[in-house]
Amino acid sequence: MTTTTEQQTELEAEYDRLKSADAAYEGEKEAAFDVAMRTYMMRTFEAYWRAGSCLQVGCSHGDQTSLLSNRFTDLAVVEPMMPFIDYTKRKVGRDVAFHNALIEEFDPGRTYDNVVMTHVLEHVIDPVAVLDKLRSLLSANGRLFIAVPNGGAPSRMIAVKMGLIKHRTDLTTADHEAGHRRVYMLDTLIADARSAGIEEVAAGGIFYKPLANFQFNALMGGPLITDDFMEACYQLGKEWPHYGASIYVIGETSDPP
Repeated sequence: MTTTTEQQTELEAEYDRLKSADAAYEGEKEAAFDVAMRTYMMRTFEAYWRAGSCLQVGCSHGDQTSLLSNRFTDLAVVEPMMPFIDYTKRKVGRDVAFHNALIEEFDPGRTYDNVVMTHVLEHVIDPVAVLDKLRSLLSANGRLFIAVPNGGAPSRMIAVKMGLIKHRTDLTTADHEAGHRRVYMLDTLIADARSAGIEEVAAGGIFYKPLANFQFNALMGGPLITDDFMEACYQLGKEWPHYGASIYVIGETSDPP
């Protein structure tokens, strides 16, 4: 992806924006519900991995990086925030190639058999352009794994009824604090992927979500939100994909990059 002077200025502003949003993710421990969701994502993706290499776009606190490093010996991570890279390096403790860059300007000089980007697409300036960039990083038989928060989650429907937001795809206060630019539904995620030349191999929802994140975080591990309850929500998310906490697309390039 070549950049004009205007685009370069926009990317520099994006670095500043990410730094200001970093407070929503500060500290060296990710919330319990987010950690659990990384595991459910990996379980959902398991049947679709390609043998070979993997690129992870955005590492946050490294929970998913740790899981990916157990799956792939050839693993690279591109992450624009150095505090996340430093923490993830300490957490993973394995030979992972880290690149400090925005995905828009990342130029590894190679392709990957698997490209994974979870809960990042809602942040970027131009999601179709980013998906097109990811498509160009896929090997000939590579696969792209995308997951984003879901506007159709029951927790968002409840927020609408409570008057906290007017529509399920409105940005909440927490969304703004986290630096989100948009809220996806499954059809809009698939549409953006197709606009970037990506055809879905699989698409659906991950984990039926009746509560907000902060409610799960407060109740997990106690008598109300047990491991059995969490597993039931994961299984129900397969049956009711439009109500998942996250939605995903696993895709391949529809045309050569």
